[in-house]
Amino acid sequence: MQNWLRTNRGFIVFLLLFGLFRTAIADWNPIPSGSMHPNLLEGDVVFVNRLAYDLKLPLTNISVAHLGDPRRGDIVTFFSPKDGMRLIKRVIALPGDRVEMRAKRLTINGQPLHYKEQSATLEAVNDSMILPAIRLEESQRGEHHVVQWLDGVHQADDYGPLTVPPGQYLMLGDNRDNSADSRYIGLVPRNLLIGRAERILVSAAITDNWTPRPERFGKSLY
Repeated sequence: MQNWLRTNRGFIVFLLLFGLFRTAIADWNPIPSGSMHPNLLEGDVVFVNRLAYDLKLPLTNISVAHLGDPRRGDIVTFFSPKDGMRLIKRVIALPGDRVEMRAKRLTINGQPLHYKEQSATLEAVNDSMILPAIRLEESQRGEHHVVQWLDGVHQADDYGPLTVPPGQYLMLGDNRDNSADSRYIGLVPRNLLIGRAERILVSAAITDNWTPRPERFGKSLY
């Protein structure tokens, strides 16, 4: 055993440093579902900046330094407060914000968000169901992104009103009618945040024999 450790010590050190890098500095996150359509697709792999908000002890959720705060519109990876699953959603409301959703439309701190229709499309909800969908630009005070609503789906169209407590965040998927987000799992405490997703590293169409999608390589998420 000692001989094996001596022979492979360089590789072992590399693995340890790589593990520390991934758990404290930067990471990547494969996208497994359609909850962030149309901005993130199944088969995208996104770069996650783990130093965007906190410096944490490797392999823990213990913060040793506060480096920044999430902003509305950030796409964030985090651990679900419901079951610990790793998720990726968009920050919609910050601590102290009063938020309400009525008929899918959001109001934050008394200011309705603006919605501008962009296009109509079809969304494969599962292997046997395809529904019409509409894509809209959702914007408020200079922050804007595209969201998607499914025609005829009316689950969790209404939410709140709710004032977000200190140290917690409201997360929603961009694919509003097909996302297990804060409407279902609850608000997300800051200590469960992993990092900010910043760009797509690589992408492949998982339903088309993993055909690469080079037009998405390196694409910024902001």
